[in-house]
Amino acid sequence: MLELFFSEISIINFMFLASACFCAAFVDAIAGGGGLISLPAFLAAGLDPHMALGTNKLAAFFSSSGSALKFARSGKINWDLIKYLVPFSFIGAILGVKSVMLIDSKYLYPIAFGLLVAVLIYTLKNKNLGSCDNFTGVTSSNLKLGILLAFSLGFYDGFFGPGTGSFIIFGLIRIFKFDFIRSSGNSKFLNLASNVASVITFIYYGKIAYMYALAVGAVMLFGASTGAKVAVTKGTGFIRPVFLIITTIVTAKMAITFLQSL
Repeated sequence: MLELFFSEISIINFMFLASACFCAAFVDAIAGGGGLISLPAFLAAGLDPHMALGTNKLAAFFSSSGSALKFARSGKINWDLIKYLVPFSFIGAILGVKSVMLIDSKYLYPIAFGLLVAVLIYTLKNKNLGSCDNFTGVTSSNLKLGILLAFSLGFYDGFFGPGTGSFIIFGLIRIFKFDFIRSSGNSKFLNLASNVASVITFIYYGKIAYMYALAVGAVMLFGASTGAKVAVTKGTGFIRPVFLIITTIVTAKMAITFLQSL
């Protein structure tokens, strides 16, 4: 496989992809936002936008799997809740990918940008947000909101992607009163579900460069496992500032991209 891969891409380009995507997976495992790094890296490698989206999703599957497994082993996943939310994240992502094949994702920029700004401001103003785990159980009320969150962000992840991790972490904190570390852990399984659904749909449309995705995916698996280990070890006090930094960077990047498209 490596021989075939290096016949398609130079070693220098692979080193660039591997470095960028390792960082993407490491950061994403902690606070989300990895797509901000990995998707542009695949585009820079010469893949067309739809092919880059599909290839990035398959590589991100390895990343999500690695971080989800680490958080699960550390006891940071609420299975009684996740079992209800994962199917809706999966369905939403399938519909999102089907939509992006028909509609230019640039139209989501202003909406996503506005929401990220709101998340950032709210988190900065509420300094105790996510500092304590105040989850008291699954109720009819919070489950309905959680299902809406899972479906909406599954759709968004399949359709577009940037900022999905930040949105999910923030949403789980607001709805279920998790702290940052438990919210980050649970968010990884929703991300994993939307990644699996997106990959299946992109395979159907033939929009995955498998040599790229599998080679870089192995690097991202290592990056995600490392990032999740750091997050579990350091705890909420470490994740919150990283979350704020990554959300700020994603917001700024989206603002620049949107302005350039005008």
